[in-house]
Amino acid sequence: MSTYKLVCPHCQSRMRIRTSEGTHIFLRIAYLQCTNEACGWSVRAEFEMTHEMSPSGMANPSVKLPMADVALRREAMATNVAQLELLPHSRMERTE
Repeated sequence: MSTYKLVCPHCQSRMRIRTSEGTHIFLRIAYLQCTNEACGWSVRAEFEMTHEMSPSGMANPSVKLPMADVALRREAMATNVAQLELLPHSRMERTE
């Protein structure tokens, strides 16, 4: 199973999710902490589902998100990462 890692923008170490809570079907609040003890940075993050990139094969009629425009879908297909960056000052990397 693949996992994604969040990288600390200060020291480039891995961030860990200490706790998280769902506030809405499309929104999750997470509290992250840098694993580098010398850095120790911690942050609150919001992970939000905003657009469909492709429709579900098992669509739930209560799930209604706008379809991403063509430019966003092309950008997602052109990138080597499995997911677009959620925050402009952080980066997500795929690890196997």
